[in-house]
Amino acid sequence: MQNDVVLSMRNISKSFPGVRALQNVDFTLRKGEIHALMGENGAGKSTLIKVLTGVHPKDSGQVFLNIDGSLREIHVKSPYEAQNLGISTVYQEITLCPNLTVAENMFIGRGSYHTVNWRQMKKRAAEILEKLKIPARATQQLDTCSIAVQQMVAIARAVDMDCKVLILDEPTSSLDEQEVARLFSLMRDLKARGVGIIFITHFLEQVYEICDRITVLRNGELVGEYEVKDLPRVQLISKMMGKDLEDVSALKKSQLMAEETNEPPVYEAVGLSSINCSNAFDFKIRKGEVNGFTGLLGSGRSESVRAIFAADRITGGKIRINGKDVKIKKPKDAMKHGIGYLPEDRKRDGIVEDLSVRENIILALQVMKGFFRPFSRAEAEAFADKYIKLLGIKTASMDTPIKSLSGGNQQKAILARWLLTNPQYLILDEPTRGIDVGTKVEIQKLVLKLAEEGVSITFISSEIEEMLRTCSRLIVMRDRKIVGELTGEEMTQDNIMHTIAGEAV
Repeated sequence: MQNDVVLSMRNISKSFPGVRALQNVDFTLRKGEIHALMGENGAGKSTLIKVLTGVHPKDSGQVFLNIDGSLREIHVKSPYEAQNLGISTVYQEITLCPNLTVAENMFIGRGSYHTVNWRQMKKRAAEILEKLKIPARATQQLDTCSIAVQQMVAIARAVDMDCKVLILDEPTSSLDEQEVARLFSLMRDLKARGVGIIFITHFLEQVYEICDRITVLRNGELVGEYEVKDLPRVQLISKMMGKDLEDVSALKKSQLMAEETNEPPVYEAVGLSSINCSNAFDFKIRKGEVNGFTGLLGSGRSESVRAIFAADRITGGKIRINGKDVKIKKPKDAMKHGIGYLPEDRKRDGIVEDLSVRENIILALQVMKGFFRPFSRAEAEAFADKYIKLLGIKTASMDTPIKSLSGGNQQKAILARWLLTNPQYLILDEPTRGIDVGTKVEIQKLVLKLAEEGVSITFISSEIEEMLRTCSRLIVMRDRKIVGELTGEEMTQDNIMHTIAGEAV
């Protein structure tokens, strides 16, 4: 019924220079409903929320909110205006003030410092905390609370401001199981009070535990709205990835799986864990093998390879290189053992923007040699020239700042950096993201060529077809755990989706 609808977004479109972020997207939220907004990276989830909360103006479309029992069109120009209308957002990163008390955080921004009735504020905060069963004291300083409780305080603040629509953007990404259970208890309580909740998460288990409906976006377009009970997990994954189970292409795969020999694996880890990869896992790769970690965004793919390279602090596990026990505690240790790592975020973790193409290419080798023993200009130029030609890096000169290059050429330069170290094991995390089709094919061919030459490679891509073309073994992840391994004939899109969904292949 229309009276049950608290929020309706119709034909929402939004473009940025060169990017169509949303195209005629519809979204409906009902009172007392927990509604999951799902989609892979770049699907348009964040843009839709930012349009709703006034961060971005929409190009076209209408937004309606239930005001006094009827839907009325609203034109939100800022998050502050959205909040006054009863639309509140709680982000993954806590946006409260850790140096203030719980009560002060709940009432911050309402009136001036001199007009606050402190006793009344503490009493009101205590009542809200008790009503919502939040395990915190009104007078407690916020930074003494756990992250989960801080999230709840942010939610309590939103609810007390007569919140009609509560948006929870990845609220559980930093929480343990007990904290998630506590947060879900609060969400169910708010649902019972008639609050409509938009829940954005990458954890499938949580969607099926707490949500009533799911809206799926893909490439800025609406795929559909579904009741949770009517949408099996494997179909949800299929809709997010854009692949119908019946439409599985017969992809010709190079059989790169190394022959089972008596040779020990190039790299082997037992019970490996890091600060960002708390679920210990076992992993090995043989000479000339191309394997890959696959799963939805947030499944733990990148965290796993960061642990292998020790890019995050290692907290446990044993590592063997070519059958010998070794200690790898930091990236430099991994590099000395012949491991290279092209990171997922090339701008943050890959390129050094203000350095030249030449300096970026020789960076890893210089780290291994030591900065107090710099390469001569002639040596550095010879290294850079070789790989600029080998990889076809388009640059005005090797002295050009790398930030001036296109994304694809920046990626090639980082790849050149690691090839220069002559690695025996190379980790490539999203090496083809955001680059043109031609360069993608070049990188895929290079991966296969390196494998033929005996280099072991772990390859991660959000594009399943690319993984199937390139890898001979796939390690499937869900909710930061390894849930399966596929090789040979088992490696199909159908089987990958079933494994991610937790269904037997």
